[in-house]
Amino acid sequence: MNEDGATDQERDFRSKLSLRKVMIPVLIGIVAAGWLLWRDLGKERYEHVGPGLGDYAWTDANGNRIPDLGDAAEFRLVGDGTGDYKRMSAAETLRSIQWTWQSTVWILLAVLVTGFRDLGYIYRMRVLSDGHLSWRQSFNVTFLWEFASSLTPSVVGGSSIAMFIIGREGLALGRATAIVLVTALMDELFYIVMVPLVFLAVGMENLFPAELDNAFWGLPIRSIFWIGYGFILLLVGIIFYSVFFRPRAFKFVLLRVFKLPFIRRWRPEVIRVGDDIAITSTELKGKRKRFWAKAFGATCFSWASRFLVINFIAAAFFSVHDHLLLYARQLIMWVILLISPTPGGSGIAEIAFAGFFRDLLPAVGYIGAIAIIWRVLSYYLYLFMGTVILPRWLRSTAGRQS
Repeated sequence: MNEDGATDQERDFRSKLSLRKVMIPVLIGIVAAGWLLWRDLGKERYEHVGPGLGDYAWTDANGNRIPDLGDAAEFRLVGDGTGDYKRMSAAETLRSIQWTWQSTVWILLAVLVTGFRDLGYIYRMRVLSDGHLSWRQSFNVTFLWEFASSLTPSVVGGSSIAMFIIGREGLALGRATAIVLVTALMDELFYIVMVPLVFLAVGMENLFPAELDNAFWGLPIRSIFWIGYGFILLLVGIIFYSVFFRPRAFKFVLLRVFKLPFIRRWRPEVIRVGDDIAITSTELKGKRKRFWAKAFGATCFSWASRFLVINFIAAAFFSVHDHLLLYARQLIMWVILLISPTPGGSGIAEIAFAGFFRDLLPAVGYIGAIAIIWRVLSYYLYLFMGTVILPRWLRSTAGRQS
């Protein structure tokens, strides 16, 4: 601790998430997003309008059996009115949308389930803290955690920042560590449980759009999913066994493995992980079934609400004929976002969105509008809330650390 009473961790947190440093990338992001939107609105594409209603026919010039709506070589002009594609800009497509009171209702429902998602997270924070965090404190922790995750998570370090946020609200390091690890465990456990249920309800043949093969890192989309799902399954299994059965043995194995020369430089971080596992195990011993049921129930409520947002936004533009498949595709898409190297999945999210839902949305030109609204509710909302909450929270919690 230095002369002004600030810890090294606090100074590091302030330097990474200071309002000045935060606002610069946020403003750049908003300007860049606005420019991309303006550019895309003027970009002409070939929209499917139905047999006999267009001036162009699809020729499949590259032989991949997937219409590339932005490639002029894929289409030929027909003069007899028998085409089923029309060349038009995204702005023209959006102007053709007829907004109704039903559209407003669906968007309000999307906002409502976004609120449900956050409410579930806030309640889970209350449960995992055994009521030591008030509703207001749980609100602050939840939104600041989401805020930190949205800003270059690989640099900021989501887990360490989350532990600092919780600790600054007055909880001991052991409890903060346990909350962070259990939160991650339950999020991944929900995913592990839901995927088999989705396969049973929808079937695997409709879940992996062929047009996304080789779109990410040159791999088939099905392969990327199974790699991601297998990694999540392995991670949950290791954490669960280590926390609830053999925490010290887990730490011993880690230390032995990370003596190898080519990975020895990460040994200090591994020691910290081993300590976190041991602390978490001590904190969680003796917790009753009611505690776990409430925490996992809140997790399921939050994630179920999260995946409803796109369904409601899509319904604001047109009739969705298969809500279940639209919902299920989001679970598959989430693996892509989880392993995305960009902050908040920026860039990757928009590409994945169009690829996963292109065949489920009747008017392809609306995908951009749906994606923008979705990103506002799932990403930019937390950037905005974080910049508002952070300065006041830093002042109000200045002397609260345990």
